[in-house]
Amino acid sequence: MNWQAIKFDWNRARAFLVTAEEGSLSAAAKALGVSQPTLGRQVAALEEELSTALFERGNRGLELTQNGLELLAYVRAMGDAASNLSLAATGQATSIEGDIAISASEITAAYIMPPIIQKLRSQYPGIHINLVVSNEASDLRRRAADIAIRNFRPTEPDLIARKVGEFSATLYATPEIISTLPLPLSDGLCKGPFIGFLSNNPAYMGALAQSGIKLLEDYFVARTDSHLVNWQMTRAGIGVGIMPIELGDAEPAVKRVFADKIFGGDVWLVSHRELRMNLRVRTVFDFLATELGQYFKNPEA
Repeated sequence: MNWQAIKFDWNRARAFLVTAEEGSLSAAAKALGVSQPTLGRQVAALEEELSTALFERGNRGLELTQNGLELLAYVRAMGDAASNLSLAATGQATSIEGDIAISASEITAAYIMPPIIQKLRSQYPGIHINLVVSNEASDLRRRAADIAIRNFRPTEPDLIARKVGEFSATLYATPEIISTLPLPLSDGLCKGPFIGFLSNNPAYMGALAQSGIKLLEDYFVARTDSHLVNWQMTRAGIGVGIMPIELGDAEPAVKRVFADKIFGGDVWLVSHRELRMNLRVRTVFDFLATELGQYFKNPEA
């Protein structure tokens, strides 16, 4: 390789990549833990080194130029290579002490994980937990988390997964809301007040329709993308909401609208294949598999 032919600073290339991925200098600076002026200078210096403009100011903020768009594919490949290098190096770690990031949904993080984390910390006080709370799947390849708890099996070949249990969910409402629903419920439930979601309500409606509950958008009296807020509105008597039965049945303020479950699926524990060679990640992965398996009563565990 002709190393003299590389005329730019690789750190500045990272600044360009993160700015392009995040969509703004402020978001990229926050992601990298640097100040916005520092990041802006790095991007500007890269543009000078490459003798080309990478961004231009548009109506929606920073927009990639044509040259920037063409170069982005190469910089992404560099970012993936750097990520793989980090994964491979991290995978060789033999110390059990240190940080570990676990990704979980809002409901899992708030209601299921705290006692599990307390038990983990009591056994391994040198491990520090970073709980990444998101209802979207974390990108494990880009180190958004070391371990993820998901309700679907990953298909990426570089991820490993272990089924730790099964979940069931159904609809809940306060007795006051249930008393206003027409009987039989299977014929007239769609006329009752529902609590839905902002981003994926059509998908939620479609899933309910597969269970025979056909709704119109007008039947949703409140929407939020936060599953925790959705549940709190259900408890407050605003409308009919959904919850895993282990948690919903334990809440005295609400009752099941249907006796049977409406949704069901598997619970998977996922990690990057490289990280399974890391003693800390392997220890936490196995610990979580045992604890979650007991909670979700996995017949295969």
